[in-house]
Amino acid sequence: MPETTRRLRLTSPDATCALAQTIAPTLGAGDVLLLSGPVGAGKTHFARCLIRALTSPGEEVPSPTYTLVQTYPGPATEIWHADLYRLCDPAEIIELGLTEAFDAAIALVEWPDRLGDLAPEAALHLDFAHATAPETRHLTLRWSDPRWTPRLRQTEAANA
Repeated sequence: MPETTRRLRLTSPDATCALAQTIAPTLGAGDVLLLSGPVGAGKTHFARCLIRALTSPGEEVPSPTYTLVQTYPGPATEIWHADLYRLCDPAEIIELGLTEAFDAAIALVEWPDRLGDLAPEAALHLDFAHATAPETRHLTLRWSDPRWTPRLRQTEAANA
């Protein structure tokens, strides 16, 4: 399948949060978002805003850097937030149950390069990058599964 790419400029943490809130209601079981980018680029902030949009605004959403995975009860399916930074072997991902969550839950995965061949082909890739302006981020959305195209049309309006 050909890959589709959309580039966005997020001018503040609020803009990153607004994007997460726009995408959140389109997600369901089996949706996987792979969040890439350097430390401090906005991956966890995006995940936190998306999880709160699906649960409640006051939901405690700690970074899963040390726990590796945090789970949350969503309105229709469980939400898994994983940070794979500390993993060295893709076999650890299977031990965590993450591959099962790819089919049964909404999965947000930071540092998806650690997945190796376990990365789902139908996943939405979000590549965050620092920009020269403070608090501004560049975000590249990439996908090959056509089901993402209508869902992500709203991101154009959110970034206008």
